[in-house]
Amino acid sequence: MHAHSTAIVLIEYQNDFTTPGGVFHDAVKDVMHASNMLANTAATIEQARKLGVTIIHMPIQFADSYPELTLRSYGILKGVVDAGAFRAGTWGAQITDALSREPGDILVEGKRGLDAFASTGLDLVLRNNGIQNLVVAGFLTNCCVEGTVRSGYEKGYDVITLTDCTATFSAEQQHAAESYTLPMFSQPLKHTAFLAGLKAQ
Repeated sequence: MHAHSTAIVLIEYQNDFTTPGGVFHDAVKDVMHASNMLANTAATIEQARKLGVTIIHMPIQFADSYPELTLRSYGILKGVVDAGAFRAGTWGAQITDALSREPGDILVEGKRGLDAFASTGLDLVLRNNGIQNLVVAGFLTNCCVEGTVRSGYEKGYDVITLTDCTATFSAEQQHAAESYTLPMFSQPLKHTAFLAGLKAQ
C-alpha cells in the first residue's frame, strides 16, 4: 500500500471521549484501555506521517443549543444532546493532546452526524489529495467509524479499519463490530499490520 495514496481519518479524538472528565470518557474508557487505542493511534500517525500518509482530523461539534440537530426521542444523537457533549468552544470538543498535530495535517470541519462524509467536504479533500486507501480510526466503532467506513466503501475507496485504534461502549459491541459488521465494508486490521504493509512512494 503506497503511503501517498493513503489517508488516515481520525474520528472524534476529542476530550469528551478520550480524556478523564470528558462527557463520554467513562463509557468508553474500558474498551480504550483494553486495546491501548490512544497510544496505538499516536504511534500509527507518527510513523505513517513520516512515510507520507495524509493525516485528517475529523471532530464533531455543535452550537450550545444543538440547532443543527433534529430533536429525536432515541439514538446516539439524542444522547449527545442530553449529555451536553461536543459543544463548540468547550474543552470537551477540543482534539486531545494525546495525538500530535503537524502543519501538514488536514482538519475537516462540519461533521454533525454519524457518517463523516455526509455533512463535510471529506470526499473532496480525499480526491484532491489523490487518496485511494481510506484508513479509519476513532469513536465509536459501531457508530461513526462504521458509518464512515460504509460510505467510503460505497464511494469506491479501499477501506481499512484500525481495530485497535477504535473504541465503543462495551467489549461486546467492539467484538461484534470487528467480527461481523466491519468486514462487510473494510479490511479490519491491527495498526501493526497496517504499518507493516505501508510503503513510501
